[in-house]
Amino acid sequence: MNVLLCPDSFKDALSAQDAAAAMARGVRRPAPQAHVQVCPLADGGEGSLDALIAATGAERRQLNVQDALGRPRQAAWGWLSDQRTAFIELAEASGLQHLEADERNALRTSTFGVGELLLAALDQGAEKALLLLGGSATNDGGAGMLQALGARFLDQNGESLPPGGAALSQLASLELDGLDPRLAKLTLEAAVDVDNPLLGERGASAVFGPQKGASPEEVEQLDRALGHFADISAHALGDDYRTLPGAGAAGGMGFAAKAFLKATLKPGIEMIMQQADMAKLLANADVVITGEGRLDGQSLAGKTPIGVSRAAKRLNKPVLVLAGSLGDGWQACFDEGVTAAFALADGPMTLTDALPRTAELLEARCENLLRLWAAAEAG
Repeated sequence: MNVLLCPDSFKDALSAQDAAAAMARGVRRPAPQAHVQVCPLADGGEGSLDALIAATGAERRQLNVQDALGRPRQAAWGWLSDQRTAFIELAEASGLQHLEADERNALRTSTFGVGELLLAALDQGAEKALLLLGGSATNDGGAGMLQALGARFLDQNGESLPPGGAALSQLASLELDGLDPRLAKLTLEAAVDVDNPLLGERGASAVFGPQKGASPEEVEQLDRALGHFADISAHALGDDYRTLPGAGAAGGMGFAAKAFLKATLKPGIEMIMQQADMAKLLANADVVITGEGRLDGQSLAGKTPIGVSRAAKRLNKPVLVLAGSLGDGWQACFDEGVTAAFALADGPMTLTDALPRTAELLEARCENLLRLWAAAEAG
């Protein structure tokens, strides 16, 4: 029996690598002779860099950059020398996880550090970069990244704007001549795990601003500022990408990547599966087990279990999903290739109780699944 284990992380509990290891222990208890293939995955959010490095053997590098509040921090990035390809995770530089709860300030957080990572990739001679956009603490429409890359954002007095999304309301002109000329030859793919536009009730500010510290009044302020930025950008570029699905990813980074850097936006899970040669792994599998912290109707927007199940469906491979919880609308996942889905809890428990038991529960569920699978095969 060939078993493919390809989970995402279980937020606040296990990394994708640790989740896969726990699954493997559970599988091997009843099926020690099974051939177990482990391929930790991610959907473009936090942990995607680790998944790409694990899948490709890329070199992990470190760079001193600015965090979302302009403070120095060491950020990791990946370098795949034989393909001249850089892996850059936004969250490494401008991630929400690096800020304390009382430091979250969507009005002034910046993506400047992401631009610094891109510059390091260009200095290395990158011909291609994969930009992973999940987990941001920012709502600046990618302005900070563009400033690091050489663009100038000026107010009506010709002064450079301060960091943050709120300052974009004062934008009077964009000077793009200073953008690093090497960008013109860089093939950029941006991984998004949402399909939100830049503005409006489904936009970056309204949907994701509150988790980054924005009050209802600040959400409206940020949405207006991003709208003004989109107006100025459309005038400068001759194209308007504000309604593009994924433009609202990472506080508008999807918009900046597409509009200014000509990036291709694609679901993060598809990007990472491609790098991991997932088609080959699926072709050799008899059963696939994936999972993440929560499975619900929103998972269809591009979360890992759905990306895996869609790919497996094309090869008629069964997919079992293990999730920390099953939320509203999870049954829609059956239409995407999921064979069966199970919550991890083995009885009533709080989230506080469940988190430290995640590895144990994953092992137990995988053991039970393999026992059931073996019985069905024997019958």
